[in-house]
Amino acid sequence: MSDKSFLGWPFFEDSNRQLAADLEQWCEQNLAGHHHHSDVDASCRELVKQLGASGWLRNSVPAPWGGNSERLQVRNLCLSREILGRYSGLADFAFAMQGLGSGPISLFGNDTLRQHYLPSVARGDRIAAFALSEPNAGSDVAAMATSARREGDEFVLNGSKTWISNGGIADFYTVFARTSDEGGSKGISCFVVDANTAGLNIAERIEVIAPHPLATLEFNDCRIPATQLVGELGSGFKYAMGTLDVFRSTVGAAALGFARRALDEATDYARNRQMFGGTLADLQLTQADLGSMALEIDASALLIYRAAWTKDSGAARITREAAMGKLYATEAAQRVIDKAVQLHGGSGVVSGNMVESLYREVRALRIYEGASEVQKVIIGSLQLQQP
Repeated sequence: MSDKSFLGWPFFEDSNRQLAADLEQWCEQNLAGHHHHSDVDASCRELVKQLGASGWLRNSVPAPWGGNSERLQVRNLCLSREILGRYSGLADFAFAMQGLGSGPISLFGNDTLRQHYLPSVARGDRIAAFALSEPNAGSDVAAMATSARREGDEFVLNGSKTWISNGGIADFYTVFARTSDEGGSKGISCFVVDANTAGLNIAERIEVIAPHPLATLEFNDCRIPATQLVGELGSGFKYAMGTLDVFRSTVGAAALGFARRALDEATDYARNRQMFGGTLADLQLTQADLGSMALEIDASALLIYRAAWTKDSGAARITREAAMGKLYATEAAQRVIDKAVQLHGGSGVVSGNMVESLYREVRALRIYEGASEVQKVIIGSLQLQQP
């Protein structure tokens, strides 16, 4: 059983603690045990339906459009991802993408777009996706080449997006495209594109070490109504960064969930593994490893929930706090899980072992939504702006 004492920290309110308790119980009933997903697409669709039917996706959208809170509550998002991550990497993925994929609509869309898309996201009836990265524009978002030109009452999209989570199973994509030739971060806009729109094609499905639905999208004279524009023309870069500002902390929370599960598995294994006339836990080296793992986990939790609390307390931006939380928690989780694999010895690299699965799951978190190197640059540049 993972440590729950952190829920007593002053970052949390009773409503957050209740959510954690209720979701823990739901996960025990619905996700307990390690699952092999032979059909990842079908499993992901089913998880979205389950999460929606049970009300958990209501934390992914604001209250006026089916959510639990007047605005997105980052502490609830982080707690949800941490708890789901302890039980199932794919369940965490399914939950996370509903929020991120619809995030630009929640944060910056008009009420017409919100009413059309968000209630179905909260119910799990529509699957959302966030389409920002391109073959030559990953960390360097300003290098985006996908274009959207205005033609009467329509925009015509051309270009490609890659590494798109939920690519191939999503019902709609929030797509960022260049609407002017200003270059750099200027002239980028955000649109909602339904998956069945003519001219939008799945060019390639991408297989990764921890199976998730991923794809490359192609837009070939893809026409959408001008009403599918999110917010103001040319504000897409600001909207992308604003969305990541909210959801970046939750990536760290997922990593924290993976790390907690790894520590639980390692602790249980050490207590029961017989060796040298005692148990693995009797060895001081094992105790030192478990101690450093626990330390990394608590430090991660402090940074993540500081960022979440700061945003929920009314901060306009938490770029620095979110970058620190995401950077530290994902890097720490990699170290914790690596130690857990090492403590398991040969069994730790056997396919299907929980720590082996966690080893594959955690690696991508140090890359997506801003690689660790990008987070360091963000933190450093903000430090240089200090008076």
